[in-house]
Parts: sequence; C-alpha cells; structure tokens
Amino acid sequence: MASVRTYTIIYVVLLVLGTSKFIFFTFDDIFTYWMAMGGTLFLALVKSLLIAAYYQHLLHEPRSITYMMLIAVFMVVLLTVAAGFSIQ
Repeated sequence: MASVRTYTIIYVVLLVLGTSKFIFFTFDDIFTYWMAMGGTLFLALVKSLLIAAYYQHLLHEPRSITYMMLIAVFMVVLLTVAAGFSIQ
C-alpha cells in the first residue's frame, strides 16, 4: 500500500493538472480550439489513470481485475459512440 507521501504527491499532481487546463483556452494565440480540446482530454486521461491506479488501488491488484476494468471502460466508450450515432 502506498504511503501518505505518495498520496500527497499524487494529490498535488492532480491539483496542478486540474487547474492548469485553463491555460489551453486562455492563450488563444498559441493554442487553437482543437489543440486546447486535445490537451484537455489528454490531461483528463492522465488524471483518471492516476486516480484509478492509486486511489482505487488498481496498481496493486491482480492483473485480471485491471483487465476487467479496462474492458468495462472500453464498453462504456463503445456505448457512448453508439448512442452518438443513434442521435444523428
């Protein structure tokens, strides 16, 4: 199990990532809209992986549970894409 120091470092990293996303949309002359969206989605992916690995303890679980979670996330993405196509 991770120590309090590790959890504190992960918390600070999550805080920095969460508050730094506004940079993409603040500096319009540097980032286009699609670059800002891509950067925001990338930071959200990194944050969700950190949360799943450390706060939900998937880093120290057997690999089968991690694979099961990945399959569940993949299925949610498939359902979201399918719902998006059915709305059009």
